[in-house]
Amino acid sequence: MELKEVLDALEQLAPLSLAEPWDNVGLLVEPSRPRPISTILLTNDLTEAVLDEAEGLTCDLVVSYHPPLFQPIKRLLQRDWKQRLAVRALEGGIAVFSPHTSWDSVRGGVNDWLVAGLGSGQVCVLSQALAGGPCRFKLEFTMRNAEDLQPITEQLKKEDSKMTLTHSVNSCEAAGVLASVSCSETALPSAVQTLLQHGVASQALTILKTQQPPLPGHGQGRLSALEEPVTVATAVEKMKSHLGLKHLRLALGCGHTLESTVSRVAVCAGSGASVLKGVSADLYVTGEMSHHEVLDAVARGTSVILTDHSNSERGFLAVVRERLAVRLPDSVTVAISKADRDPLEVV
Repeated sequence: MELKEVLDALEQLAPLSLAEPWDNVGLLVEPSRPRPISTILLTNDLTEAVLDEAEGLTCDLVVSYHPPLFQPIKRLLQRDWKQRLAVRALEGGIAVFSPHTSWDSVRGGVNDWLVAGLGSGQVCVLSQALAGGPCRFKLEFTMRNAEDLQPITEQLKKEDSKMTLTHSVNSCEAAGVLASVSCSETALPSAVQTLLQHGVASQALTILKTQQPPLPGHGQGRLSALEEPVTVATAVEKMKSHLGLKHLRLALGCGHTLESTVSRVAVCAGSGASVLKGVSADLYVTGEMSHHEVLDAVARGTSVILTDHSNSERGFLAVVRERLAVRLPDSVTVAISKADRDPLEVV
């Protein structure tokens, strides 16, 4: 199976357009000599131990949930472990792909899987994802009559034939003609210049950035109103079982005990403080929060379960393996890394 076909299957699982703007997702390492994909290794983090494992399995593609290359790189040297991994992957003909926050955001993704560990409930998204696509602007202005709009439209189209332009006109005898022009971000400077050249006063020109429509069910974090409320103690045991962990960290909210009822739970895989902040819930579940963020939650009467960062995400790899299996031919083996683990453990 060709690499592009596998990438298409991964895109079907979670479109990369759902990733956060700051993230670095997609194909990160592409060997110069492409080879058929027969073995894929899924991992939460690409470490040297995981790459050793990939080489031992003769993998053609590593899907690493966290992007091993995140910050811009000016050189590839052996003294930096992430750069060293990239060089090894290239030399070994191993492609590397990272989905990261696209898996968090997609409906049925990491966060839906995480919140399901406490049972079924009415689930909503905490930070709504918006439809992808280029940014667009709407320019609103007033002209004396409709005839004055014709030369403006002609010049705009002449300057850029690929520019998508629309305008609507509403007549008002007192105010003249109200018009609006829609354009892309790259076309905005020339569109503004054209309008000013045709007598539109700068103080009468309004520029609005249009917002993309929301994508229901997609976005960061989840809030669940549980169909069957549980105690804090039961929530802890359920999350241990769901994540396959022996230990979790728990901070009881002000006035809470282990027997307090949890009816509303908010989750965010990884480092979730920014998404969970201010959310009204009996319990937060995330990988990590700072000391003061935990204190703030506790003071508001919200208990907090911390799993350590990657422990809140890793179990989803089994879900991905099953979903990929139905999209890839039997000739492709999808394995989950045995060397991948959270760097922190309770000792």
